Amino acid sequence: MKKEIKKGLLIVTIMGTMLSHASKPSAFEVNNEIKKTMVVINNVKEGQVLVIKDYFGVVLYKEFIEKTGAYTKGFDLTALPDGNYFFELDKDLEIQMIPFKVKANTVEFYKEKETKFFKPVLRFKENKILFSRLSLDYKPLTIKIYYGDSNGSSNYELIHTDKFQDTKVIERVYALDKEKKGKYRIVVETEGHEFIKTTTL
Repeated sequence: MKKEIKKGLLIVTIMGTMLSHASKPSAFEVNNEIKKTMVVINNVKEGQVLVIKDYFGVVLYKEFIEKTGAYTKGFDLTALPDGNYFFELDKDLEIQMIPFKVKANTVEFYKEKETKFFKPVLRFKENKILFSRLSLDYKPLTIKIYYGDSNGSSNYELIHTDKFQDTKVIERVYALDKEKKGKYRIVVETEGHEFIKTTTL
């Protein structure tokens, strides 16, 4: 019976065995067991990003998807130090995460703890910042707006902060002072991620 599994991100563990035989009887045989974690992602798009992060959010591996369609690749995760990690797929509108644990060269995935969230949306129209975010889990969010003058300095001054708690839908319009020419940096922090965009007046 053939069973088809349709899943945005599918992770399975495969075992492969390579056996080498000499043409003549030998005193020993070589048995190399190769244990890899095969990542299969359906319906990926060029430009999406696959990363592996540790528990603290440090990026250990990063790959830009180069071809639209299906993605398949094997990873030797047993080489990682014991600890907790995440596979993360950064899509156009959302980020999908699957946690896993490495202990004593054994990899265990927690599919029941797989999560995904919608990325915040930032757009600019003339002197306005248009911001929206949908969080089905009502996750907290902080948005910070920084200003840097137009003389080329890389220093930015924090000019506004908004913090949201227990809010499913956020929609805000921020009007920048048209007379205050320079660069503006918008930083959004949520779900353990930081999203940054810049604009110039």
